[in-house]
Amino acid sequence: MRPTRSNILDFMSLAPNASEERAISFVECANNINEAVDQYYEDLDRHPSQQPSTMSHTIGPMSNSTAHYSPSHALDIPLHPIEPPSFALTARSPPTSAGSQISSRQSIATTSSESSYHSHETQLIKATHLRAQDEMEVQKMLHSVQMSCRIYNPEIEPEHETHTLCDCPVHQYWKRKFERLGVLEMWSKAVLYPGEKAYHDFSHLRLSNNNPYTSIMSSYTLATSSLRGIAKPDPQFHARFLQETRALDSTLNDRAHADVQNLEPSVNIWGLEQLESLVSDMSHTRCQSASSELNGEKSTKRSSFRKAFSVRSSDERTALKIRKRLSGSFKLRSEIIEEEQHRWQDESDMMLVSFYQQQIGISRSVKKLRTHGPIQYLHLLRAGYFEPIPAAWEGPASNPLRFTIDSSAGWRGLTPSWRGYKTTAEERLYWALKHRPGGDDITKKDLISEFEMAQERMTSAAQPHPRYHSPDDICHTHYPSETYSKQMKPPFQANPDPKLSTDNTIILLDVCGSMDSTPLKPRYNQYLITALLKSNQPKHQELTKAVLRRFLESLSKQENNTHGYQFVTFNGQADYVDMINHRNINEVWSRILFGGLSRVMIGWQKIKELHFQKYSETATYHPMYGWQAGPQTPRLRLILMLGSEIGDMDEFELTLLGAPWAHVTIFLIGVDDCPRHHRRAGRLQRMAHSNPRVSFVEAQGLVPERIVTHELLKSHLGQNISTSEFEDLERQLVELPSPLVQRPQSGQSRSGQSLVELLSVEESVWRRGSQPPNETGIHELPDDQRPVELPATEILTLAQRPAVPNRPPPLPPQSEAYYLLDPPPPYTEAE
Repeated sequence: MRPTRSNILDFMSLAPNASEERAISFVECANNINEAVDQYYEDLDRHPSQQPSTMSHTIGPMSNSTAHYSPSHALDIPLHPIEPPSFALTARSPPTSAGSQISSRQSIATTSSESSYHSHETQLIKATHLRAQDEMEVQKMLHSVQMSCRIYNPEIEPEHETHTLCDCPVHQYWKRKFERLGVLEMWSKAVLYPGEKAYHDFSHLRLSNNNPYTSIMSSYTLATSSLRGIAKPDPQFHARFLQETRALDSTLNDRAHADVQNLEPSVNIWGLEQLESLVSDMSHTRCQSASSELNGEKSTKRSSFRKAFSVRSSDERTALKIRKRLSGSFKLRSEIIEEEQHRWQDESDMMLVSFYQQQIGISRSVKKLRTHGPIQYLHLLRAGYFEPIPAAWEGPASNPLRFTIDSSAGWRGLTPSWRGYKTTAEERLYWALKHRPGGDDITKKDLISEFEMAQERMTSAAQPHPRYHSPDDICHTHYPSETYSKQMKPPFQANPDPKLSTDNTIILLDVCGSMDSTPLKPRYNQYLITALLKSNQPKHQELTKAVLRRFLESLSKQENNTHGYQFVTFNGQADYVDMINHRNINEVWSRILFGGLSRVMIGWQKIKELHFQKYSETATYHPMYGWQAGPQTPRLRLILMLGSEIGDMDEFELTLLGAPWAHVTIFLIGVDDCPRHHRRAGRLQRMAHSNPRVSFVEAQGLVPERIVTHELLKSHLGQNISTSEFEDLERQLVELPSPLVQRPQSGQSRSGQSLVELLSVEESVWRRGSQPPNETGIHELPDDQRPVELPATEILTLAQRPAVPNRPPPLPPQSEAYYLLDPPPPYTEAE
């Protein structure tokens, strides 16, 4: 059996004294967990000396933090039956640990409460596990069928003119959907609110169905069907389909929200004891008055009649109704307390959850919802809305945050107003944004609103200032263009936490297949994409490399960093490449493999691993929620460079809301004058407005690289660097040309011969005993060249000169373009 994180954790829950290495070895040699555990204890009986005396030997420095996560601690923390627990109301710091230097896998192995998390299963958790098994498979199948039918709008499912099944891709997809009806029913039962009914989109196959979307206009017309009978979307019908769907979504959302509000208890379930005592007093008083009346000498006929037929008084009937309502409220309150105790099992969990709610900004809303909307609170509590995202969700391609929401097919979300969202991550994200202070006006834009926003952004784009023009831009050296595309320049937003010298900078690059292919621009007919056209502009990876070279050069000069920065790539997997700087970027770039689809959470998982491995002594590891930064953990400064559609960006944004230790600058490259690019850019810009620790820079078409470099520097450093300051920094980077090769002038072809003959490898080796040039600030050139004296400001003493390698760095290949701002290799060495 392949050892995975869940398998290791399951094994260690049954064999808590086993080390991680032994757990991996036994899991690899067994077919299942039970067999692995049996083999472990059989081996332990044969070799009893291998059994550790206590868990403290395994826990080591984590004993002050995650080692105390045990189920028994949940019993030591009483939850008051009337008032909400204090951890949901008070602000606390996250748990920290000093001296923890073990890896994340070791941290997982040393905690003992993971088994208790796995033992807690609800109907929603079971439905989630079942749905996750084939969710991604069905999504990939849908995308494949859409491409085969040349359907480029993701909201349109392929259709056939007949329901008679055949072997075409459309009917194969329908058959696969029909096989998942059991999963749909189980999921619907787990997420339904009281009074709601489940439905599906197979009305022609099943009679019992309550799908309200059957009356929506289809995007297809049989007049444009192909010879195979596969219909094609019509622009007019598609526009009407979007309009009717948007109107019905809004109506059903408002109705569902009102229905749930009416179902909420009319009394405070955390004060039921006081209300119950009042009802008891009312009944007791009435009984006393009735008994005195019956025991009197002159009892009336009416009282005798009531006693004979057991007719209750109005007070008694009121008390009985109240008791019935109270019984349901008592049950609801017990379910909430039980669920909280299962999910947050000790004080450390409670502190972590409280800190997360404070960072997200939802603590007040959670407290209010727990008091006045307990039905919704319990529903969202079971879905994990009030706690950090589990670390186990970041890796798998199919997880509870990547489930599709499809109102027309019956795939529901988790909130009452779930219609209109695409994924469960998007639904949870907007729920969190709306329930933060000042978030009442935040709404999720539908496709029509996004398209209108994209049109407005396209009209507001303007030509870049001539001050940023450069003849060495890749759009001039590699493509026959003398002009630039119009660009968007968002106003600079000052970062509340400017960059410190202790901050850790990492670069994360998207390496999906579209980065290394010709950029495609969709052709629209209203809201329908009818074709994809090639755009005459540099490939995204070419422009990214050119911008990154300039940015690294400027940043290294600003921070006096000669080593470079950690460089990670991601698509379907994440890889740490190397330390990258402006001198070795050609060599590092040659090792990158482009292809596949991108998932930013895969890259984020790798980034967290690198960051917390570097600063593990300042952080702690939670068995469920992963690494948690401490007060002394240096901040992460991430440069995220994108060139394609990222399917899990909502999940990434939701994660960043709860990561105050991470500051992210997102750089998006798009096609010139493209509505789809501006739709993506609009979402990322909204993301930057919602989170002050996120900055956004975009570029489209033929880009002036210097303006992008300037914007990236401002965003990354958190400083409003003026244009004059940026130009001063560039002038500091313009050093003397290399003595080995002369750079071509503006407009000169790279194919021209170098004026200086290059030295061989043996001749260019710089030995440690070599002396620097005799005259300070002078480079000796061949006889046909005049010596050039450096400016006075550039003259450095031997003590100030940075150390240089023993040999000059390799020259770039002939296909690479030179840049005026590239510094020459260091050819002097300070002793």
